[in-house]
Amino acid sequence: MTIPTLPAAFRESVLAMLGQDEGERFLASYTRPRAYGLRLNTLKVELHGAAAARLAELFALRPVPWCGAGFYYEEHTRPGKHPYHAAGLYYIQEPSAMSAVELLDPQPGETVLDLAAAPGGKTTQIAAKMRGQGLLVSNEIHPQRARILAENVERLGIRNAVVTQAAPAELSARFPFAFDRIMLDAPCSGEGMFRKDPEAVAEWSPEAVELCAARQWDILQDAVAMLKPGGRLAYSTCTFNRRENEDTIARLLEVYPFLRLIAEKRIWPHREQGEGHYVALLERDGAAEGGDVAKGGRGERPGRSRRESRAGHAGRETAAAWDAFRAWAADELPAFAPGSGAPLLFGEALYLLPASSSLPLSPDHLTGLKVPRAGLHLGDVRKGRFQPAHALAMALGAEDAARIWPLGEDSPAAAAYLRGETLEVPADLRGWHLVTLACGGASFPLGWGKASGGQLKNHLPKGLRQHC
Repeated sequence: MTIPTLPAAFRESVLAMLGQDEGERFLASYTRPRAYGLRLNTLKVELHGAAAARLAELFALRPVPWCGAGFYYEEHTRPGKHPYHAAGLYYIQEPSAMSAVELLDPQPGETVLDLAAAPGGKTTQIAAKMRGQGLLVSNEIHPQRARILAENVERLGIRNAVVTQAAPAELSARFPFAFDRIMLDAPCSGEGMFRKDPEAVAEWSPEAVELCAARQWDILQDAVAMLKPGGRLAYSTCTFNRRENEDTIARLLEVYPFLRLIAEKRIWPHREQGEGHYVALLERDGAAEGGDVAKGGRGERPGRSRRESRAGHAGRETAAAWDAFRAWAADELPAFAPGSGAPLLFGEALYLLPASSSLPLSPDHLTGLKVPRAGLHLGDVRKGRFQPAHALAMALGAEDAARIWPLGEDSPAAAAYLRGETLEVPADLRGWHLVTLACGGASFPLGWGKASGGQLKNHLPKGLRQHC
């Protein structure tokens, strides 16, 4: 491996920041292969259980020091291509990037925001720590990236996340002082991506650093506006320069004196096995009024009469859809407990909208927002009949379903199911089955199948089917 052609201004800035000797060691780290990492999804896999042991054996896993659920894997094992990836047993994540959520340390039952969340590494890590309790709002402004974020939330079986597609200012207008913890993995100049992404090298310049710092400052102000008194904010980047990191935090502390710096952490690729990351953890004064940073109330809402004229009809439709789901679940999911939340109908799609004790989220909060995923997608109701969603399958345990169709890890049937093919089953088999994949003696959902006439019709969404 050869050293990539790095911009001269970048090399000079690193040497000035680290000194000649250490700066040269940093630059020499580009001659080494990059680290590959995954994080076990502890919503599904127990860290010290048999499934985790099987994954460790399969992918030659080694612990990441700063993340208990994080592991290095050997590149040739290709866990992203394995059926266990489709089952949501882990998330492929650069090891350094795991450090930010570990420092933020969200807790079950809290109200948490991931403000720039795509593709979902930090959101899925936050969700695992929340254990399905509380409310997680995961936001991404770009439509395509928001779709990928929603898909990752679905694959890992997360029940208590709402995915929004909004500018930070839109959210801060609706949710002032709303969140116990906020994760801001800010868009940055990407200096920590140089070893694995040549385009990041080509796009870097001192001017790009300044543009990123200005954008980060704008987003940070919206983040502060949404932070509760006593709440904590983690700000992170995958870049090395001080301008986007320590200098930005120093400016924040100067402008908002009710914030205090709890901790700062850097991971350098010449010191640790990872591409590099910066994270700062701040806490808001519990007694601070903070009115100078709140950017308004909950935004514009439709007039009362217009809202009331639609509420009755929408309420009846939602109640009918919820009844259809409960009737279906009584037969098909006898051990399933939906948990807290309120049913919400978007067209034919029925969701379970999560809430926390401090933010009882309602449909009114979402009015005017683009919401790719309004909590757990339970299924669709068409002409009074309920059809379960793939997201519901991924959020279940095998024990929740009345009927499962188990597949082996290396079985041709598992590969065929993931390609979207119909499976042959006994002729007397009928009805919905949760298709599962074996790992370490346990079974993990892959999706739905419906049996009839000796065939199990495949209900894996077309966009998730594999073509190899």
